[in-house]
Amino acid sequence: MIVITEFMDEEAIRSGLDGFEVLYDPSLVDRPDDLAVVVGQADALIVRNRTQVRGALLDAARNLKAVGRLGVGLDNIDMAACAARGIAVYPASGANDTSVAEYVITTAMLLLRGAYGATSEVAGGAWPRNRLVGREIAGKRLGLVGFGSIARETARRAIALGMTICAYDPHLPPSAEAWTQPWGRVETQPLNSLLTEADVISLHVPLTDETRGMIDGTAIARMKKDAVVINAARGGVVDENALAAALRAGHLGGAALDVFEDEPLDADRGSIFADIPNLILTPHIAGVTVESNVRVSWVTVDNIRRHLTGA
Repeated sequence: MIVITEFMDEEAIRSGLDGFEVLYDPSLVDRPDDLAVVVGQADALIVRNRTQVRGALLDAARNLKAVGRLGVGLDNIDMAACAARGIAVYPASGANDTSVAEYVITTAMLLLRGAYGATSEVAGGAWPRNRLVGREIAGKRLGLVGFGSIARETARRAIALGMTICAYDPHLPPSAEAWTQPWGRVETQPLNSLLTEADVISLHVPLTDETRGMIDGTAIARMKKDAVVINAARGGVVDENALAAALRAGHLGGAALDVFEDEPLDADRGSIFADIPNLILTPHIAGVTVESNVRVSWVTVDNIRRHLTGA
Protein backbone atom coordinates (compact mmCIF):
# COMPACT_ATOMS: atom_id res chain seq x y z
CA MET A 1 0.00 0.00 0.00
CA ILE A 2 1.05 3.60 -0.69
CA VAL A 3 -0.16 6.09 1.92
CA ILE A 4 -0.34 9.77 0.96
CA THR A 5 -0.86 12.12 3.89
CA GLU A 6 -0.88 15.56 2.25
CA PHE A 7 -2.28 17.12 -0.91
CA MET A 8 -0.86 16.38 -4.35
CA ASP A 9 -2.00 16.27 -7.96
CA GLU A 10 -4.76 13.67 -8.19
CA GLU A 11 -4.16 12.85 -11.86
CA ALA A 12 -0.60 11.88 -10.97
CA ILE A 13 -2.02 9.49 -8.39
CA ARG A 14 -4.59 8.00 -10.79
CA SER A 15 -2.27 7.56 -13.74
CA GLY A 16 1.15 7.25 -12.15
CA LEU A 17 0.16 4.83 -9.39
CA ASP A 18 -2.31 2.76 -11.37
CA GLY A 19 -2.11 -0.84 -10.21
CA PHE A 20 -1.03 0.02 -6.66
CA GLU A 21 -3.25 0.08 -3.62
CA VAL A 22 -3.30 3.75 -2.64
CA LEU A 23 -4.74 5.52 0.39
CA TYR A 24 -4.90 9.22 -0.41
CA ASP A 25 -6.16 11.27 2.52
CA PRO A 26 -4.68 14.77 2.91
CA SER A 27 -6.32 15.08 6.32
CA LEU A 28 -4.18 12.29 7.76
CA VAL A 29 -1.44 14.81 8.59
CA ASP A 30 -3.81 16.27 11.19
CA ARG A 31 -4.98 12.87 12.50
CA PRO A 32 -1.81 11.29 13.90
CA ASP A 33 -3.59 8.40 15.65
CA ASP A 34 -5.28 7.32 12.42
CA LEU A 35 -2.06 7.80 10.50
CA ALA A 36 -0.16 5.57 12.92
CA VAL A 37 -2.68 2.79 12.23
CA VAL A 38 -2.70 2.93 8.44
CA VAL A 39 1.05 3.46 8.09
CA GLY A 40 1.56 0.00 9.57
CA GLN A 41 0.37 -1.39 6.23
CA ALA A 42 2.36 1.00 4.06
CA ASP A 43 5.12 -0.01 1.69
CA ALA A 44 5.59 3.65 0.75
CA LEU A 45 4.67 6.97 2.32
CA ILE A 46 4.24 10.24 0.40
CA VAL A 47 4.36 13.48 2.41
CA ARG A 48 4.93 17.20 2.18
CA ASN A 49 6.60 19.16 4.98
CA ARG A 50 4.05 18.83 7.78
CA THR A 51 4.07 15.06 8.29
CA GLN A 52 6.80 14.21 10.80
CA VAL A 53 8.40 11.01 9.56
CA ARG A 54 10.22 10.15 12.75
CA GLY A 55 9.80 8.55 16.18
CA ALA A 56 6.48 6.81 16.77
CA LEU A 57 5.38 7.14 13.15
CA LEU A 58 8.47 5.35 11.86
CA ASP A 59 8.12 2.73 14.59
CA ALA A 60 4.57 2.05 13.42
CA ALA A 61 5.63 1.82 9.76
CA ARG A 62 6.97 -1.73 10.06
CA ASN A 63 6.94 -2.51 6.32
CA LEU A 64 8.00 0.88 5.00
CA LYS A 65 10.40 0.75 2.06
CA ALA A 66 10.34 4.29 0.67
CA VAL A 67 9.31 7.85 1.50
CA GLY A 68 8.46 10.33 -1.25
CA ARG A 69 8.82 13.98 -0.31
CA LEU A 70 6.60 16.40 -2.26
CA GLY A 71 9.30 19.08 -2.12
CA VAL A 72 12.99 19.28 -1.30
CA GLY A 73 13.38 20.02 2.42
CA LEU A 74 14.03 16.93 4.54
CA ASP A 75 14.00 18.34 8.07
CA ASN A 76 10.64 16.65 8.80
CA ILE A 77 12.17 13.23 8.04
CA ASP A 78 14.56 11.38 10.34
CA MET A 79 17.11 10.59 7.67
CA ALA A 80 19.41 8.66 10.00
CA ALA A 81 16.59 6.40 11.19
CA CYS A 82 15.44 5.81 7.61
CA ALA A 83 18.99 4.94 6.52
CA ALA A 84 19.40 2.54 9.45
CA ARG A 85 16.28 0.67 8.36
CA GLY A 86 17.06 0.77 4.65
CA ILE A 87 14.15 3.09 3.87
CA ALA A 88 14.83 5.12 0.72
CA VAL A 89 13.91 8.83 0.81
CA TYR A 90 13.14 10.63 -2.44
CA PRO A 91 12.86 14.45 -2.51
CA ALA A 92 11.34 16.04 -5.62
CA SER A 93 14.56 17.89 -6.44
CA GLY A 94 14.21 20.72 -8.93
CA ALA A 95 10.46 20.42 -9.40
CA ASN A 96 9.50 23.59 -7.54
CA ASP A 97 12.57 25.74 -8.26
CA THR A 98 10.68 28.07 -10.59
CA SER A 99 7.86 28.68 -8.12
CA VAL A 100 10.19 29.63 -5.27
CA ALA A 101 12.37 31.80 -7.51
CA GLU A 102 9.30 33.70 -8.74
CA TYR A 103 8.11 34.14 -5.15
CA VAL A 104 11.44 35.70 -4.15
CA ILE A 105 11.49 38.11 -7.08
CA THR A 106 7.83 39.04 -6.64
CA THR A 107 8.08 39.76 -2.93
CA ALA A 108 11.30 41.72 -3.47
CA MET A 109 9.57 43.94 -6.03
CA LEU A 110 6.50 44.37 -3.82
CA LEU A 111 8.56 45.40 -0.81
CA LEU A 112 10.92 47.68 -2.70
CA ARG A 113 8.11 49.49 -4.53
CA GLY A 114 5.72 49.61 -1.57
CA ALA A 115 2.81 50.96 -3.62
CA TYR A 116 0.48 47.99 -3.81
CA GLY A 117 -1.32 48.11 -0.46
CA ALA A 118 -3.26 51.30 -1.05
CA THR A 119 -6.36 49.91 -2.78
CA SER A 120 -8.80 50.74 0.02
CA GLU A 121 -7.34 54.24 0.45
CA VAL A 122 -7.53 55.07 -3.24
CA ALA A 123 -11.05 53.62 -3.52
CA GLY A 124 -12.03 55.81 -0.57
CA GLY A 125 -10.84 58.98 -2.27
CA ALA A 126 -7.33 59.32 -0.82
CA TRP A 127 -4.39 60.00 -3.09
CA PRO A 128 -1.21 59.08 -1.10
CA ARG A 129 1.29 59.50 -3.93
CA ASN A 130 4.10 61.05 -1.92
CA ARG A 131 3.97 58.38 0.76
CA LEU A 132 4.03 55.58 -1.81
CA VAL A 133 7.10 56.60 -3.79
CA GLY A 134 9.15 53.40 -3.75
CA ARG A 135 12.30 51.94 -5.22
CA GLU A 136 13.15 50.13 -8.44
CA ILE A 137 14.64 46.65 -8.39
CA ALA A 138 17.02 47.52 -11.26
CA GLY A 139 20.46 48.40 -9.97
CA LYS A 140 19.91 46.79 -6.58
CA ARG A 141 22.23 44.11 -5.18
CA LEU A 142 20.75 40.71 -4.41
CA GLY A 143 22.52 38.65 -1.76
CA LEU A 144 21.78 34.93 -1.83
CA VAL A 145 22.59 32.95 1.30
CA GLY A 146 23.10 29.52 -0.23
CA PHE A 147 23.57 28.98 -3.96
CA GLY A 148 21.78 25.77 -4.82
CA SER A 149 19.39 25.25 -7.72
CA ILE A 150 16.60 27.51 -6.41
CA ALA A 151 19.04 30.34 -5.67
CA ARG A 152 20.46 30.00 -9.19
CA GLU A 153 17.00 30.27 -10.73
CA THR A 154 16.41 33.34 -8.58
CA ALA A 155 19.72 34.87 -9.68
CA ARG A 156 18.90 34.28 -13.35
CA ARG A 157 15.65 36.21 -13.05
CA ALA A 158 17.23 38.95 -10.96
CA ILE A 159 20.00 39.56 -13.49
CA ALA A 160 17.36 39.88 -16.22
CA LEU A 161 15.81 42.68 -14.13
CA GLY A 162 19.10 44.54 -13.85
CA MET A 163 20.24 43.44 -10.39
CA THR A 164 23.80 42.55 -9.44
CA ILE A 165 24.21 39.26 -7.58
CA CYS A 166 26.40 38.02 -4.79
CA ALA A 167 26.09 34.75 -2.91
CA TYR A 168 27.49 32.96 0.12
CA ASP A 169 27.79 29.18 0.03
CA PRO A 170 30.56 27.56 2.10
CA HIS A 171 29.87 24.20 0.45
CA LEU A 172 30.54 25.49 -3.06
CA PRO A 173 34.23 26.12 -3.90
CA PRO A 174 35.06 29.46 -5.58
CA SER A 175 36.28 27.50 -8.60
CA ALA A 176 32.93 25.72 -9.07
CA GLU A 177 31.31 26.17 -12.48
CA ALA A 178 28.04 27.16 -10.79
CA TRP A 179 29.39 30.65 -10.14
CA THR A 180 29.58 31.34 -13.89
CA GLN A 181 26.31 30.71 -15.69
CA PRO A 182 25.37 31.41 -19.34
CA TRP A 183 23.19 34.28 -18.13
CA GLY A 184 25.91 35.95 -16.01
CA ARG A 185 28.44 35.67 -13.24
CA VAL A 186 27.59 35.60 -9.54
CA GLU A 187 30.14 37.02 -7.12
CA THR A 188 31.00 34.77 -4.18
CA GLN A 189 31.20 36.67 -0.90
CA PRO A 190 31.69 35.96 2.80
CA LEU A 191 28.43 36.10 4.74
CA ASN A 192 29.25 39.24 6.73
CA SER A 193 30.11 41.33 3.67
CA LEU A 194 27.03 40.03 1.83
CA LEU A 195 24.82 41.10 4.72
CA THR A 196 26.47 44.53 4.74
CA GLU A 197 26.23 45.22 1.01
CA ALA A 198 23.01 43.60 -0.25
CA ASP A 199 19.80 45.54 -0.82
CA VAL A 200 17.78 42.31 -0.93
CA ILE A 201 18.82 39.25 1.07
CA SER A 202 17.20 35.93 0.19
CA LEU A 203 17.80 32.72 2.14
CA HIS A 204 18.33 29.39 0.38
CA VAL A 205 19.68 27.03 3.02
CA PRO A 206 18.38 23.91 4.78
CA LEU A 207 17.75 23.95 8.52
CA THR A 208 20.80 22.45 10.19
CA ASP A 209 22.78 23.04 13.38
CA GLU A 210 24.96 25.36 11.30
CA THR A 211 22.11 27.45 9.86
CA ARG A 212 19.67 27.56 12.79
CA GLY A 213 19.34 31.19 13.88
CA MET A 214 22.05 32.38 11.47
CA ILE A 215 20.02 35.52 10.72
CA ASP A 216 19.89 36.76 14.29
CA GLY A 217 19.98 40.23 15.81
CA THR A 218 23.70 40.58 15.14
CA ALA A 219 23.32 39.62 11.48
CA ILE A 220 20.35 41.95 11.03
CA ALA A 221 22.31 44.82 12.59
CA ARG A 222 24.90 44.46 9.81
CA MET A 223 22.29 44.97 7.10
CA LYS A 224 21.50 48.25 5.39
CA LYS A 225 18.75 50.22 7.08
CA ASP A 226 16.50 49.81 4.04
CA ALA A 227 17.42 46.19 3.19
CA VAL A 228 14.74 43.64 2.40
CA VAL A 229 14.93 40.11 3.86
CA ILE A 230 13.15 37.14 2.27
CA ASN A 231 12.96 33.67 3.81
CA ALA A 232 11.31 31.03 1.65
CA ALA A 233 13.77 28.35 2.76
CA ARG A 234 13.23 26.99 6.27
CA GLY A 235 11.80 28.34 9.49
CA GLY A 236 14.34 28.57 12.28
CA VAL A 237 17.01 30.08 10.02
CA VAL A 238 15.76 33.56 10.96
CA ASP A 239 15.35 34.77 14.54
CA GLU A 240 11.73 35.88 14.20
CA ASN A 241 11.75 38.06 17.32
CA ALA A 242 14.87 39.90 16.18
CA LEU A 243 13.44 40.43 12.70
CA ALA A 244 10.13 41.75 14.05
CA ALA A 245 11.97 44.12 16.37
CA ALA A 246 14.15 45.43 13.53
CA LEU A 247 11.12 46.07 11.34
CA ARG A 248 9.30 47.89 14.14
CA ALA A 249 12.38 50.02 14.77
CA GLY A 250 12.63 50.95 11.09
CA HIS A 251 16.01 49.30 10.70
CA LEU A 252 14.90 47.22 7.68
CA GLY A 253 13.05 48.17 4.54
CA GLY A 254 10.82 45.11 4.65
CA ALA A 255 10.64 41.35 4.95
CA ALA A 256 8.78 38.40 3.50
CA LEU A 257 8.49 35.18 5.50
CA ASP A 258 7.01 32.06 3.96
CA VAL A 259 8.36 29.70 6.63
CA PHE A 260 8.36 29.81 10.41
CA GLU A 261 10.01 28.02 13.30
CA ASP A 262 6.62 26.60 14.32
CA GLU A 263 4.00 26.00 11.64
CA PRO A 264 1.25 26.99 11.58
CA LEU A 265 1.68 30.07 13.75
CA ASP A 266 -0.59 30.12 16.79
CA ALA A 267 -2.21 33.37 17.90
CA ASP A 268 0.41 34.09 20.56
CA ARG A 269 3.36 33.50 18.27
CA GLY A 270 1.76 35.37 15.40
CA SER A 271 1.19 38.41 17.59
CA ILE A 272 4.87 39.38 17.34
CA PHE A 273 4.18 40.31 13.71
CA ALA A 274 0.99 42.28 14.33
CA ASP A 275 0.71 45.67 12.64
CA ILE A 276 4.26 45.69 11.27
CA PRO A 277 4.52 47.67 8.03
CA ASN A 278 6.37 46.32 5.01
CA LEU A 279 5.92 42.73 6.09
CA ILE A 280 4.56 39.87 3.96
CA LEU A 281 3.62 36.59 5.68
CA THR A 282 2.57 33.56 3.64
CA PRO A 283 1.76 29.98 4.77
CA HIS A 284 4.74 27.97 3.42
CA ILE A 285 3.39 28.33 -0.09
CA ALA A 286 6.35 29.72 -2.06
CA GLY A 287 7.08 26.40 -3.76
CA VAL A 288 3.44 25.50 -4.39
CA THR A 289 1.75 26.65 -7.58
CA VAL A 290 -0.65 24.85 -9.89
CA GLU A 291 2.25 24.05 -12.19
CA SER A 292 4.78 23.04 -9.54
CA ASN A 293 2.23 20.82 -7.80
CA VAL A 294 1.91 18.82 -11.00
CA ARG A 295 5.69 18.60 -11.46
CA VAL A 296 6.40 17.71 -7.83
CA SER A 297 3.64 15.10 -7.82
CA TRP A 298 4.86 13.38 -10.98
CA VAL A 299 8.51 13.35 -9.87
CA THR A 300 7.44 11.77 -6.57
CA VAL A 301 5.11 9.25 -8.19
CA ASP A 302 7.83 8.19 -10.62
CA ASN A 303 10.37 7.81 -7.80
CA ILE A 304 8.06 5.68 -5.67
CA ARG A 305 6.84 3.53 -8.57
CA ARG A 306 10.38 2.80 -9.71
CA HIS A 307 11.47 1.89 -6.19
CA LEU A 308 8.57 -0.46 -5.51
CA THR A 309 8.74 -2.18 -8.89
CA GLY A 310 12.51 -2.17 -9.26
CA ALA A 311 12.07 -0.78 -12.77
